[in-house]
Amino acid sequence: MMPEIFEPKVVAFCCHYCAYAAADLAGSMRTQYPSNVRIIRTPCTGRLEVPYFLKAFERGADGVLVAGCLEGGCHFSEGNLFAKKRVLAASDLLGEIGIEPDRLKMVNVSAAGARLIADAITEMVETVRKLGPSPIARRAGRTA
Repeated sequence: MMPEIFEPKVVAFCCHYCAYAAADLAGSMRTQYPSNVRIIRTPCTGRLEVPYFLKAFERGADGVLVAGCLEGGCHFSEGNLFAKKRVLAASDLLGEIGIEPDRLKMVNVSAAGARLIADAITEMVETVRKLGPSPIARRAGRTA
């Protein structure tokens, strides 16, 4: 009997204007990326607060990717800069409670960045696969 290979669950919060459009373009171009990512479209990553990231882990995610517009190109002026600060704060918080900060990452892509978003998703899945299942998801009972 072969051992079961760990397939991480990754949640990707993608801004509507750039990152979600890039993921949609990746699908249209048939660009391959792991299917174990769940993309959640948000109006702007600047609307995401730290509890959103923590709740994703609590609900069973092994990793969280935040994907926003290019820096300086946010459709809501500085939303992605606010998100970047929140992601850094949440990463620090994860580290303080004994969870690997690499489980949370932010990337910036343009709407034409189909390959970039696919690569970011693939990299995130590989990173989380190496880290193993989330201790939070194990304790809370996997549901995501």
